[in-house]
Amino acid sequence: MSKSISTALALCFLCAGILFAADTNFFPIMAWNSVPNDPAVLKKMHEAGITIAGFAAPGTLDACQAAGLKAIVSDPRTSDYDWTKVDAAQARQRVASLVKEVGIHPALYGYYLRDEPNTAMFPGLGQVASLLRELSPGKWPYINLFPDYAEPGQLGATNYEEYLERFVATCQPALMSYDNYSLMDDGSVRENYWSNLEAVHAACQKHKIEFWNIVLAVAHFNYREPMAADFRFQAYTTLAYGGRGISYFTYFAPQVGNYRMAPIDQFGNPTANWAHLQNVNLQIQKLAPTILQLACDDVYHIGAIPRGGKAPPTNSLVATVSGENFVVGEFTHRDSSRYVMIVNKDVTKSRPCLPQFRKAPKRLQHVSPYTGALTPFEGEYVWLAPGQGVLLKLED
Repeated sequence: MSKSISTALALCFLCAGILFAADTNFFPIMAWNSVPNDPAVLKKMHEAGITIAGFAAPGTLDACQAAGLKAIVSDPRTSDYDWTKVDAAQARQRVASLVKEVGIHPALYGYYLRDEPNTAMFPGLGQVASLLRELSPGKWPYINLFPDYAEPGQLGATNYEEYLERFVATCQPALMSYDNYSLMDDGSVRENYWSNLEAVHAACQKHKIEFWNIVLAVAHFNYREPMAADFRFQAYTTLAYGGRGISYFTYFAPQVGNYRMAPIDQFGNPTANWAHLQNVNLQIQKLAPTILQLACDDVYHIGAIPRGGKAPPTNSLVATVSGENFVVGEFTHRDSSRYVMIVNKDVTKSRPCLPQFRKAPKRLQHVSPYTGALTPFEGEYVWLAPGQGVLLKLED
């Protein structure tokens, strides 16, 4: 690797580390819900592999810490504004009051500002986010963005790329979060799932920031009851695109409409999806010490190319994968070694993963999602379950 590329890679990791202290074991996995101040409920969330307990009132932070969780604080002092006309002096007073109350709490991860804002709200959100960066450095002013299937009238922009660019320019985030629910009840995956990943990945690569993906964990409207493969698919495809956080909408089933099969149902009982959620979260945690040292270089598809995606470029590490229904993310480790994550995009069928490299590595190992150890990628290890991904290390 050339000195210039090594320097650029180091800068990339430096930018990523400005917001949060480096922790090569902590991967953000959040339940997108308000959480109760209930030690038993929070302990169950921790057992499910959740690392961030969603949105917590200030008085819940002690219980979150005791359960081994971090939290994003939800309080009117950072969220209750007319975002089109924020009074700067009033906002400073309110934000300072909240920061004084919770700012040094060890469970604090960030502050909730707004979900799915339009561009008219960006200046006000930018004001409060700037105050938080000043008064509570290292904590995330949490703003979650619309998916790319939102209408221009919802976005306040002519297209999604403009929406993302205006958000970055106005709010200056160190992290970008968006939601996308694309598991449809006819068994399909909405194509916007891929175009949204592509758009957010491209924006984050351009501006050297990271992103979180909020994915489906509960059936509602015309979205299907997620299965084990769906949890794997959403998690591993996010990781392949370089995602550094996953949120689940929702962990607790709302007591309205046709919401069903969330990990915790309306009676407070775990469903079969609690175990599915736990399994994939524990896999992510085993991969985290490696993933958190990787920078995403490129992403491409093997086989059918979804809207916004691309085939392997001529300089890709992987030329093809037998079976042709995969997505491949390429990564560079802090030590300059190269990795690829290959994901089986089929949510109904297992497939052998037999990649053909443009330059065959001398040794090919995978990071075990059960132990975190490097293991030769051969024999039965090459089989990927529906939606499963594998993280491979290439050694020259």
